Amino acid sequence: MPVVLDLYNMQGDKISTIDANEAVFGIEPNKSVLHEVLVAELAEARQGTHATKTRGMVRGGGRKPFKQKGTGRARQGSSRAPHMVGGGVALGPQPKSYEKKVNKKVRLLALKSALSEKVKEGNVIVVDEFKIETPKTKTIIGFLDKVGAANKQLFILNDLASDNDWNTYLSARNLENAMILQPNEVGVYWLLKQDKVIVTKEALKSIEEVLA
Repeated sequence: MPVVLDLYNMQGDKISTIDANEAVFGIEPNKSVLHEVLVAELAEARQGTHATKTRGMVRGGGRKPFKQKGTGRARQGSSRAPHMVGGGVALGPQPKSYEKKVNKKVRLLALKSALSEKVKEGNVIVVDEFKIETPKTKTIIGFLDKVGAANKQLFILNDLASDNDWNTYLSARNLENAMILQPNEVGVYWLLKQDKVIVTKEALKSIEEVLA
């Protein structure tokens, strides 16, 4: 059986219902898979550009700092050794990728689990469409107040190349805790982080086409 979701207009009034694919929005959430994919997404978000210079990278140090014998000091071959002031760093961090390999089917299951969890909580709001001719944040705020989604929203818009979705993006991007994504950008992290998922009817169909 399909999952039945309420359908709202741009003013925040319930106008109808819409059937959503049960295989995407009505499964039993798999917590272990959600955790695995969330950890992978957070790891992939790390830049991994941290770096320190080894003794071979530090400029200078080619000349022996002082003669081998007769000074009473320990012999030194370079002033750029790790224990010397101005020397290189031993065993310091170097650029690396933190990416974790996750099976494609596992990622899809995690997305379905996150979406199903949101539906189970009643935190998915489907909008027929946003018709915004001139970008205006006040329009979006009025809609959010009406549907009870004042904090931490995830907007899923079908295509930012279209005028309606682009103007919606421009209207919503100034909200303090809002995130705006297209269907192909949706990940487990943002689905879990944000309280309410506001998805247009067209975007809902796109998600079903990819995940079903």
